[in-house]
Amino acid sequence: MTEPPLAALDGVEHRFVALPGLTMHVAEAGHGEPLLLLHGFPQHWWGWSNVLPALAQHYRVICPDLRGAGWTDAPRTGYASEQLVADVIALLDAMQIDRARVMGHDWGALVGFLLCLQHPERVERFVALAVPHPFVRFQPRLLPALPRLWFQYAIATPVLGPALLRRGSQPLARHLLENYTSDPTAFSASDVELFIAPFREPARARAGSALYRNFIVPIFGRVLAGRYRRMRLRTPTLIMFGSDDPNMSAEILDGHQRHADDLTVQAVAGASHFLVDERPDEVVELALAFLHTGG
Repeated sequence: MTEPPLAALDGVEHRFVALPGLTMHVAEAGHGEPLLLLHGFPQHWWGWSNVLPALAQHYRVICPDLRGAGWTDAPRTGYASEQLVADVIALLDAMQIDRARVMGHDWGALVGFLLCLQHPERVERFVALAVPHPFVRFQPRLLPALPRLWFQYAIATPVLGPALLRRGSQPLARHLLENYTSDPTAFSASDVELFIAPFREPARARAGSALYRNFIVPIFGRVLAGRYRRMRLRTPTLIMFGSDDPNMSAEILDGHQRHADDLTVQAVAGASHFLVDERPDEVVELALAFLHTGG
């Protein structure tokens, strides 16, 4: 099946970077110190299009399509945490970047947290969007979130997950984009098409399912089991979450003080999960203020 064409954005250049066992598509704009942006699901590099031009006025902004997403290769394997982090390290090495500022959304932010914990020497500062830190403890206020996460298990299920992402009107991918925002106009029809089109390729639909099965679903169990509380987050970190996101709150995100040197939590009013698409100006303002600090 022929892949859909790349979307055009003024000032953005595209390249394909050869990594060990993977060819990764990268969109890049701007000059200066590197800022690596790690997208979430079901998005790819275009998920940063609303903030990329403003960020590129200050940084060399690097937006890869992560393994299985967008226009990067979608092999059958490699969707566990170790390989996903290794992909990012390999990209930095291939681009001869010793140390970068990093911003991630959704599962890209989860990879970013692991990158900070495991390779703190590679990350200058880190901004996480719409995900909890890896030190969250189980608490009763988390229980109402469980029914809302039904889609994770549907996507993770072999055969069923790829079919839901790929076939017909692609209802599950559309559901994720259309039902987790506070602003129903956050995504245009062309945005939605750009995000769901790659899943029509069977390999990418399988990759999305493998990502949930091997990384996204397991990592939250590891978080609640305390696996990461034995580690320390030394990278200065900012977490932004939408004030309308039912799965996130300042209370849920409390308790990081014993595990992080410098972690700030900031609510973004009037937004839910897709902060970049709902409140791009506020995300840029908060991110730049934080990323500029100390550098």
